[in-house]
Amino acid sequence: MIRLENVSKKFAGRTVVDEVNLSIGKGEVVGFLGPNGAGKTTTMRLIIGYLSRTSGQIRVDGKDPEQQGSQIRQKIGYLPENNPLYLDLRTAEYLDFIAEVKGIKSEDKKNLDRVIELCGLTEVYRQLIGELSRGFKQRVGLAAAIIGNPHILILDEPTSGLDPNQIVEIRKLIKDLGREKTIILSTHIIPEVLQTCSRVIVINKGRIVADKSVNSFGGEEEFYQLTKEKQI
Repeated sequence: MIRLENVSKKFAGRTVVDEVNLSIGKGEVVGFLGPNGAGKTTTMRLIIGYLSRTSGQIRVDGKDPEQQGSQIRQKIGYLPENNPLYLDLRTAEYLDFIAEVKGIKSEDKKNLDRVIELCGLTEVYRQLIGELSRGFKQRVGLAAAIIGNPHILILDEPTSGLDPNQIVEIRKLIKDLGREKTIILSTHIIPEVLQTCSRVIVINKGRIVADKSVNSFGGEEEFYQLTKEKQI
């Protein structure tokens, strides 16, 4: 479903993504693990088509995100690290707006009820987003990402800044979503991957340094060995 072949991205002559090769199949829940600044966010933006690659090939469901970006984005729900919410709108107003932007027809908006229930937003549906806790704001962001029933979810640091209870709730929600969607979960938090994903891809300094099942991944010790300075 998602394939990158020798993909690189440079900014002002500096290589941020370096000859990346990876393939993610339908229905996989993949943890994209790496230290801050490793190239995770840039790689995901290349997949979505928000950035153009310097070299290499990217295919999402057989299509090039640079050439057929609008078609690809209909199949992808994206939650960026800095969740872009309109704080002066109520949850209901914001989700209606997102549905309109995504071109959801009025007769299909009944599916919003399922999204609201799935993301646990019923009790805050009429509240201003600016009044919500950070955990509920993340839920609103996830709801916005899955409106339109995209096949793929790309989640960038979805539990960043949350308290322990909120982290548990969001991880459970991601696992529930993983039963029916392909998910790329970008994070630098190892327990996040171990508890929610079936596969882990480790990136460091723009290069893929590991790609294996979660069951065979050695956790913090292996992550340290893969990302310490002398390995790269």
